[in-house]
Amino acid sequence: MLYPVIWQNDSVSLIDQTRLPNEYTFVQIHRSDDMARAIKTMIVRGAPAIGVAAAYGMYLGAREIETENQHEFLERLEKVAELLRSTRPTAVNLFWAISRMMKTAYESLGTVAEIKQKLLQTAEAINAEDVQTCQAIGDHGLTVLPSTPEKLTILTHCNAGALATAGYGTALGVVRSAWREGRLERVFADETRPRLQGAKLTAWECVQEGIPVTVITDSMAAHCMKQGLIHAVVVGADRIAANGDTANKIGTYSVAIAAQAHHIPFFVAAPFSTVDFALADGSQIPIEERNPEEIYQVGETMLTPSGVDFYNPAFDVTPAELITAIITENGAFVPGDLATSQPQPLSNAETR
Repeated sequence: MLYPVIWQNDSVSLIDQTRLPNEYTFVQIHRSDDMARAIKTMIVRGAPAIGVAAAYGMYLGAREIETENQHEFLERLEKVAELLRSTRPTAVNLFWAISRMMKTAYESLGTVAEIKQKLLQTAEAINAEDVQTCQAIGDHGLTVLPSTPEKLTILTHCNAGALATAGYGTALGVVRSAWREGRLERVFADETRPRLQGAKLTAWECVQEGIPVTVITDSMAAHCMKQGLIHAVVVGADRIAANGDTANKIGTYSVAIAAQAHHIPFFVAAPFSTVDFALADGSQIPIEERNPEEIYQVGETMLTPSGVDFYNPAFDVTPAELITAIITENGAFVPGDLATSQPQPLSNAETR
């Protein structure tokens, strides 16, 4: 299995996702500012993976603080947290992981050295827990995927696989579990403009595991649905509001509209930590805007004429009413049930 964030030899090894699929290389991270840069430049990407990377970044920052005074240590650690929070505004797992690390620091008793050790242990726990969470998401996904006489074809958008998590994946976790159980025929992967995570990363992961995959342009999704090529859509999430509105890679909203028009179930797969219960609905989710270079340039090749303007939001928000179910490590739920104290899991009979 792929593990994009690995703690070894007192540093963090990150798969450099900006070089895939042509180069499978690692970047060694020794300092918190280098981790912040890696997150911002998308060497590591995907909400759960960003959270894991940020947790290790917090420990690296703590390790750099040279003081035995606890109050001074915590003040300087808050600045590390502030730096890491500034990297990607939409992915809530980033903020969740940083908050958990700060909670560990404030609640730990003992010397500064002992606090640092507990921070490392917490980061390692976040890493290990995410792998287990993704495997549970994959297996819960099997309970809601449609029952068909033939094997399933699943459409994905962006990359929500092992590369986007600590391992196994969320949306691709569902795909992996379906493949393992013999229920999957093929994955259709939207290329996902402008950074092409579907074409580069999702397709690469599928090839590594021998899962049949067909890459299509984003504008082909509705046509493929109309042709009867898609049984279900499964995507990941970077932040989910309390009402179930979901922020994911730009273009997800369009796929959800197309899925509803063709009566195809649309699933969001994400850990419960992606749900931001502080936000009532998706209108409150901050949307990151990225460098317009991602639109007008590929390598050294310019794609557009000079003198035009650009708009490059990295995410859009899919309204809860377009989502069939949100698949978490605790089961699959109707979006509106997330905020209840004891949401009732769905079955595939209820999502057809």
